[in-house]
Amino acid sequence: MAQTEKNTDGKKPEKPHINRGKISIRFRNMNILLFIAAFCIAAAVMTFAFNNVITTISSQYAGNYAASTSEALSAHTIKEIGLMSKAAHSGAVIEWLNDEDNEAKRDLAFAEMSGIVGELYSFNLYVVSDASRKEYGVGLDHSTEYIAVLDEHRPIDAWYFECINSKADYILSIDIDHFMQRKRVWLDYKVVSDGLPVGVICTGLEFSHVAGELFSHYDSNNMRGLIVDRNGLIQMDSSLMDDKNFLHDTFERPYTDEFDDPAIKKAVESHIRGAGNYFSEIGQPDATKLSSGQYRFMTIAPIRYTDWSVLILSGPSTFFNMSYFIPVTITFLALLLAFAISTSLANYKLIFSPLSKLDQSIASLRNSNEEELYGTNRDDELGQLSKTIKDLFHKANFDALTSIYNRRYMETSLVHIMELLSRSNDLLSVFMLDIDHFKKYNDNFGHDQGDECLRSVASALASCITRAGDFAARYGGEEFIAVLPSTDEAGARNIAEKLLESVRALEIPHPHNTAAPHVTVSIGFTTGKVSHTQNWEEYVKRADDALYKSKKHGRNQYNYLPFEKDNYTDPSTDTRPPPTNIDILTP
Repeated sequence: MAQTEKNTDGKKPEKPHINRGKISIRFRNMNILLFIAAFCIAAAVMTFAFNNVITTISSQYAGNYAASTSEALSAHTIKEIGLMSKAAHSGAVIEWLNDEDNEAKRDLAFAEMSGIVGELYSFNLYVVSDASRKEYGVGLDHSTEYIAVLDEHRPIDAWYFECINSKADYILSIDIDHFMQRKRVWLDYKVVSDGLPVGVICTGLEFSHVAGELFSHYDSNNMRGLIVDRNGLIQMDSSLMDDKNFLHDTFERPYTDEFDDPAIKKAVESHIRGAGNYFSEIGQPDATKLSSGQYRFMTIAPIRYTDWSVLILSGPSTFFNMSYFIPVTITFLALLLAFAISTSLANYKLIFSPLSKLDQSIASLRNSNEEELYGTNRDDELGQLSKTIKDLFHKANFDALTSIYNRRYMETSLVHIMELLSRSNDLLSVFMLDIDHFKKYNDNFGHDQGDECLRSVASALASCITRAGDFAARYGGEEFIAVLPSTDEAGARNIAEKLLESVRALEIPHPHNTAAPHVTVSIGFTTGKVSHTQNWEEYVKRADDALYKSKKHGRNQYNYLPFEKDNYTDPSTDTRPPPTNIDILTP
């Protein structure tokens, strides 16, 4: 046998296949099935409960949409109105509009307006002097830009004259910014001096941004949102969010042209009649149940400081839309999943991981000279199981007298080893050893001393078998077997010599031994390439034949017979003189 983990052909012995994890796999599959069942039951219960809840609060649900949309636009307009009021009531602005050609007053006015520009949502501010009708743009850096002179006969300038002639302080409208070529929600604020209008300051919110913030989450099939002014004109419509004409060009459509339902017309007419000039409070949304058509519910809510109102139409499936409960559902299912995972991990750590390690340890113990078994140092049920398995394994596989492997282990292991070696047609060496004249030793020294001799010889043999995968076993009586997978003839001869020398080194007196004055052994071994057509009995028989030659030729030696049987003469009928080559090692 070679003295490393490789044989002389440079190959490593194949590691035995370990089949493990069957219980953990079944447990995992059962956990998955139980989790799926729990998931389905939980989902069904939650769906039923949520549907009941949603049905109960459907009117409040639709009303909240109208109120939240109204508040969202109010938040923008209130801030912008406050800033525009600050600019319109600025003394510097009023003085400049009263004395437009004074450059010093103009610089002061534009410096103050530039500070306001930075607080505006859209960072844009325009000012028109009523005296000259000139329009200027104000920048963040105090810069001013002359734009044009407004003409009351041009339609694009009508916004100014409408504001300057209005009784209200400001006007909210949707129109095109012809300079920027963008549609904006305009806030035009009148500048008054001594009770007379001297100009207009205006700013514009980006229309697509406002419309997107208000209505981008609306589903036109189940929920539709609109903004209607006091004249009944639709200013924004969530169903037209993808319409380029709606987002970028002028758009005016009476709500009466859009809806045929009498309940909708009646509710809107009643609401806008009470609008007066501007709504000062939002109040509670007005709810109307619709009896037919695409939508089943309508709510309407005013937008503060404007003459606009939010109109929300809800379809029948809106009240059963589970998407609003996705966070709750995900949280619940995540907790359920976390519980299942944590339970599985705990079970794996406490039960299946130790069992898997024990299973691997048993396989290692069964297929090698491994002496330790996992878990024997534990003080729980697994420790008791490990100790019991180790005791049973020792009793089943080790010889009670010599403490080396027994014949049962040898037979089982040889079957497994030959299955592995046959895959690559690898080498196998098998030894048969016999204590010379052991019956005479037993008769002379007694059975107790004979048992001690067997133990000493077994220990000496085991000390020579050191490579993982190799082993020695007691075959029966005073006979022993050594098995060396992946070992060629040269390596086997090396081991045979060591086996002979290790027993001789014991120097156990044996006066009735014809080979030497001390205890010796005779050895026979064979080496062959393993194939799937062979069986272990053939290797043992061949090694036994080689042992017979050693005994016939004087004992205390080893003999080798190749496993191949060509030109082979049975030792029992061999009458040739003893060979003089290395097959015989004499004392």
